[in-house]
Formats: sequence, C-alpha cells, structure tokens
Amino acid sequence: MDKLRRYLTGLRVSQLLVLLLCLVMLTVVLIFPIFSLFSKAFLNKSGDFVGFANYIKYFDTPALSTSIINTIDISLWSTLFSMILGFGYAFALTRTRIKGKAFFKYTALIPIFIPTLVHALGLVYLFGKQGILTRAGLFPFELYGRLGIIISETIYTFPQAFLMFYVALEFADGRLYEAAESMGASHARVLFRVTFPEIKYTIVSAFFVCFTLAFTDFGAPKVIGGSFNVLATDVYKQVAGQFNFNMGAVVGTLLLIPAVASFTVDRLVNSKNSGTISARATQLTIKASTGRDVFFFTLCSLVTGFFLVLIIALAIGGLTENYPYNLAFTLDNFSFNRSVGGMGAYTNSLKMALATAIFGTIFVFVYAYMIEKTAGFTLLRRFGKLLSVLPLALPGMVIGIAFIFFFNSKTNPLNFVYGTMAILVIANILHYFSVPFLTASGCLKKLDREYESVSDSMNVPRWKMFIRVSVPLSLPAILEISMYFFVNAMVTVSAVVFLYSANFKIAAIAITHMEEAGDFGQAAAMSLLILLMNVGVRIAYEAAVRLIKRRTNHQEVTV
Repeated sequence: MDKLRRYLTGLRVSQLLVLLLCLVMLTVVLIFPIFSLFSKAFLNKSGDFVGFANYIKYFDTPALSTSIINTIDISLWSTLFSMILGFGYAFALTRTRIKGKAFFKYTALIPIFIPTLVHALGLVYLFGKQGILTRAGLFPFELYGRLGIIISETIYTFPQAFLMFYVALEFADGRLYEAAESMGASHARVLFRVTFPEIKYTIVSAFFVCFTLAFTDFGAPKVIGGSFNVLATDVYKQVAGQFNFNMGAVVGTLLLIPAVASFTVDRLVNSKNSGTISARATQLTIKASTGRDVFFFTLCSLVTGFFLVLIIALAIGGLTENYPYNLAFTLDNFSFNRSVGGMGAYTNSLKMALATAIFGTIFVFVYAYMIEKTAGFTLLRRFGKLLSVLPLALPGMVIGIAFIFFFNSKTNPLNFVYGTMAILVIANILHYFSVPFLTASGCLKKLDREYESVSDSMNVPRWKMFIRVSVPLSLPAILEISMYFFVNAMVTVSAVVFLYSANFKIAAIAITHMEEAGDFGQAAAMSLLILLMNVGVRIAYEAAVRLIKRRTNHQEVTV
C-alpha cells in the first residue's frame, strides 16, 4: 500500500510538472506577445508613453478611418451572402433527396484548400478587365474594389457557414415535422417555426464566425481591393510599407474587436446550447418532392460549378504562355524561373506545413491529455482550457504583429527564433490551435477513465499507457488534427506575412509577390500546386481513417 501511495504521489508531481510546462509554453507565445502589441499601441516611435494619441491620430486621418466603415460594409454583405448560400447548400444535403450529395459535400470545401488571395486571383481571370467572362460580355461590372472583395470574401466564408449549418441540420427530431405536417403547416411555416428555431444558436455563431473571417482577411483585399482600403491592408501598409509599427499596433488592436465579440458571443451561445437530441426523438423522414429537389440540385450545381470554373480559370492561366495574349500550352510557369524564391518557396511551404502538423499535433494532443486526464489541479486545468480557446479571438495579422514586437526584442531570450522557420511554425500552431484542441479534447473525453485507474493500480507508467492505449484509440482524431494543421499552414498568409525572412519565402507569400509583379501565370501555377497538395493530403486522410475503421471493425468481429 505504501508503495502504491508513493507511486501515486510521484505521478501527481510529474503530472503537475508536465501540465505547468504546457501552460508556460502556451502563455509565452500567447499572452506575452499580445501584451507587447497593446503596449506598443500606446507608445510613440521613441518609445515614450502617449496614451490614446495614436488612436486619435488614426481616427483623425480620413483615409484611415474610412477603412473601418469599408471593412464593416464588406464583412456584413459577404456574411449575409455566405450564410444564405451556406444554409441552402447544407439544407440540400441534409433535407432533400438530391443525387450526388458526397460530390457536392467535398467540392464545397475547395476554397479551404487554397489561400484567400487565390480566390481573388481566380476572380481576376474570370471577371477582370481581360477576364474570360468579361471578354465574352458576361460581366459588365468593375471587379476591383468593393464588389470584388465581397465576392471573394463570400467564397472564403462560404465553407465555414456550410459546415456549421450542415452539422446543425444533420440531426432533427422527426416528431416536430410530423406534427407540423399533420396540422397542415406550409413548407415556409415549417421553415420559420421549426427549422430556424432548431438551429438558432448555429445561426448566431455562423454570423460572427463569417463576419470575423471577412473582417480580418488580408489576402483578397490585397489582390483585388484596388483603392478600396480595409483594416487588414492598412496594417500591411503601416508595418511593411511605412515601418510605422506603433500605428500598425493600433490597427491590430482594432482588428481584435469583432474577433473578441465573436469569441464572447460564441462562448455564451455554446453555454446555452446543449446540442442534445431527446432519447424519444424519431428519425426525420425526407419525403419525395420533385420541385424542391430540382431547386436545391440547381443551387448546389451553381455553387459547385462556380468553384470548379474558378479552378479551371486558374488552370488556364497556369498552363498558357501569357493569358489572354498568348494561349499556347506550356509548363514553363511551373518552373518559377521569373519569380524570387521560385520552387524553393513551395518546398519551404511543405517543410513549414509538415513541421506545423508534426509539432502542432504532438503539443495539442499532449496538452489536451493533461487537461482532460490529469486528476486534481482544477484551477490550473480551467486556466489551461481558457488559454486553449483564446486563439479563436486572434486574427492572423494580429498574431504576426504581436510576434514581431515580442520575438524581435533584443531583451527576449527567445529572440533567436525570429527570422527562422521556427517562428512561422509557432505562429501557425498558435493561430490554428483552438480547433485541434477541441477535437483532441472531445476525443479524449470519450475514452473511459478506467484506463488510467487500471494503469495506476498496476504501477504502469502513465506515459506508457498514453503511448500504447490513448494514442492508438485516438488515431483518427490525431490524423484529423495533423491534416488540419498541414492544410491551413499551406494556405495561410495573414499570420506569416510579417514574419517570413528573405531567405525563407513560402508559397502563399510568393503568390502575393508574383501578383504584384504582374506575373499571373506563375501565380496561378503556384496556386494549383498548393491545391493539388492539399487535396492529396485530404484524400490520404480519408483513406487512412477508412482503413483504421475497417481494421477496428474486423478485430471486433474476430473477437
């Protein structure tokens, strides 16, 4: 008994040390940089405290203050369009009998696999002054500016809205719809009295998520914004163009406003939304309706067709000599011999994404394990959960600026990572930390705590039980986390646009420079490479998960 007591005491001490180490690591890269950002906003270029003088100067500058109105404007419109389309698309896949649902589901995710600036680049090929559809007389509007940004941001935020509505609509209590039908309620009345109330929390969350993504996006306004300024491009101009870091910090803090509001509302909504289905609920029976299915099939076909046309336009640009002046087929654009960084930028992105996936997955899973499976230390674990969801409220550009102020300080012992691939990896892990943590946490909660109890009673080291039991049982979730980190690291722009060095350019940034130089062919070629890699990773993930499930089911049947 004394031996077991000593073992458990040692176990608690080791758990505390590992938990503290994880919390310290996350605090150093999260809290300290944000504190540096806010402190910089209240200083002048000489480092003297000036209070709100920088904010007053910003709002007194008409060109800069107008950016706030512009940003709110395009964010509201793109959010409205993406939510309408996202709901309709999700409704089609969950509440109708249309054919090809699997195809429509996966093609809806296409915008996730390419950087946001590539959405804008594809629009240029379609609707620009020399665009494919413009030359055919099918788009008599000016793309550059407000209209182009709204279209591009709608493309960017559509998959997020679709996925949220898809999850919410996938489960429904059939009894409510049967009752409504028996009472003679029309389809419109059922929609507003039954369906919308069922997903009201999702509607609120989707609004804030889409609004925040559009509000803080940098890629699309950079490529297609023209003279239409928004906050994200203001940050870039202040920091990269004028080296006015104090004013950049001011704009960075303004970018936090909708993100923090979104985070707060999302927390409140989730606290009220139990997300449970009654045990007496019946499965919703989808009845045949030709008119309904034709309408929603057409909607899905139009959305999917638009995404595919966007990719085809990029392919035309990347595989021709000089669109639209020379349409001869060529692969020269894929040599990237006219761009700074060339093919090295693509390989650098692969290295960065792979490192982000490996180290991010390891840290997130260990961190989630310590939060969910450690006995006691309630306050520390609650603090850890709070830290884990805070990155949801941090736009990529804010993380980038905050990292400049924190890691570039000569008094910081971590200064050596500045200008290296390591800081890009850290920024990506932090930027995308929350969703993988929630995934890992949800998976670990499903594992019976008896595993740890049996391990402790047999004096089996917790690390051995972690490797031999927890990791194998959580392998599908681990693969999902790795895939999520990899794909997002390949397409990110905002989180790393201020952090990359001249010796380590990455593909998404290289596309920006190619577009600035007017070399759209090579930009399109690089975009296609990113798309192919991310789609390949997604396919590999799906195949691996199916193989794991097949082996698991086979073992259960054998037993």
